[in-house]
Amino acid sequence: MNRSETADEIGHRTPVLIVGGSLVGLSMSVFLGRLGVPHTLVERHPGTSIHPRGRGNNVRTMELYRVAGVEQQIREVASVLADNHGIMQTPSLVEGDGEWLFKEIDPGGGLARFSPGGWCQCSQNDLEPVLLARARELGGDLRFATEMMSFDQDGEGVTARVKSRETGEHTTIRADYLVAADGPRSPVRERLGIGQNGPGDLFHNVSVTFSSRDLADIVGDRRFILCYLTNPEADGALLPVDNAENWVFHAPWHPEHGETFEEFTDERCVAHIRRAIGAPDLDVKITGRAAWHAAERVAERYADGRVFLAGDSAHEMSPTGAFGSNTGIQDAHNLAWKLAAVLGGWAGPGLLDSYDAERRPVAEATSARASNRSVEHSHPGYTPAAGAGGKGPKGGILTVALGYRYPRGAVLGSDPAAPVVPEGLQLAGEPGSRAPHLWLDRAGARVSTVDLYERSLVLLSSEDGAWHTAAEQVAKRLPVPLDSYRIGSGPTADLTPDADVDWAQAHGVTEAGAVLVRPDGFVAWRSEEAAVDAATALHDAVAAILARRQD
Repeated sequence: MNRSETADEIGHRTPVLIVGGSLVGLSMSVFLGRLGVPHTLVERHPGTSIHPRGRGNNVRTMELYRVAGVEQQIREVASVLADNHGIMQTPSLVEGDGEWLFKEIDPGGGLARFSPGGWCQCSQNDLEPVLLARARELGGDLRFATEMMSFDQDGEGVTARVKSRETGEHTTIRADYLVAADGPRSPVRERLGIGQNGPGDLFHNVSVTFSSRDLADIVGDRRFILCYLTNPEADGALLPVDNAENWVFHAPWHPEHGETFEEFTDERCVAHIRRAIGAPDLDVKITGRAAWHAAERVAERYADGRVFLAGDSAHEMSPTGAFGSNTGIQDAHNLAWKLAAVLGGWAGPGLLDSYDAERRPVAEATSARASNRSVEHSHPGYTPAAGAGGKGPKGGILTVALGYRYPRGAVLGSDPAAPVVPEGLQLAGEPGSRAPHLWLDRAGARVSTVDLYERSLVLLSSEDGAWHTAAEQVAKRLPVPLDSYRIGSGPTADLTPDADVDWAQAHGVTEAGAVLVRPDGFVAWRSEEAAVDAATALHDAVAAILARRQD
């Protein structure tokens, strides 16, 4: 900030400025709004996405939207694809049934053991309006058709200069913190001089939207999420939009060989789609085209002073497995509660250092897994380098989506040498892992433990009361928002689990122990047994996790 700048030149003040109003920026707005943090969002485009893309919302993302109160609305707008499952691979949709790479996302319904929710196929053009409406309901100041021109930061905040693309009016915004969700070519990241690591570009596709009334008859009852069409003369990937008339086709594009986007004319796209599907007379009407680039890159750091990167500005990854947007939305959720805690005065600024320590390793592991998955699925247009696909975690999609953990960061008692993504799904209450899901009765209402975590730290313990009393003392002394729940079937229980559920065992503690869970649902600390001085043990843990001075 230019020190000669007078107070009158500051047109707007806000605790948090979000740059970018796509999935990640809008999710950040929703999460901050839920936490009561005033904020402003600027987005250069006039409105939300109009292209059906980024449809795979994984179970962890849907848990976050559940707690944020938008899960049901999202499932409603996505209902047309609710019965689509699995991924096919076939040389033609006309001849033969093809091969299912997997037929069900959740075969046998085993996911119910781990989560109260599930995956949801909701295209970006349907999801973003839901998030936009919810963000505005929560008081978000969202400004579309507004472009950030420049920004500077100092020790107290960030000064940004924005311009309305409709009126040309310039406004100076002063914020405590800036969150850059401004895409893979992030001007903010470039302005900060933050480099990127990783292999770089992997492959390029042109996404073609089209209508065809006859294609539904050819597809028949094969309700796939995606179908890889492997005709060597016309390969690509077909995705249903409504299972009836509207479709998307991803065609390989090779700019590295001099091929231009303009060469993908309507005539070329129609001919390619017909050959790929195996129906030379198929009715095809092209309704849109968009280029996209698959890459594996992760920013060298996620923060610079009071500026943070989230989503594609922080990481790019192959779309295979739908990891990219989900990782970005989970970035936003991780950062939102930490900003709320620091701005609310119940955490020290050092808590924000844990954002990079936690989220960057997750992106590195997840992007490597996404690239591996592209090799496994032989994604159209992707010719991996010799030996590609051998690095990174080998865990299944559920393990990557739900089982990732934070070996370092705002946690105590984690193993710093542990892998970020384990080989198998392990949700047993270890510090740094997502707290396990259990069904509970709370005053006659059936809730998941997942529903308990959002606005405060949460302590889980049994009915003996020692830890509960300690939590009340610590919450008052520090002070911090700390909710304490006694779990059991007796008269003092706040929560009652199902009869066959041992809550303590599920969290890796004894009946005399306690588990401290962060607002984002990750275990921050646990005491497997009773403590000689429960209040002191809990106080020290909370103070360390929140980067508080020992009071």
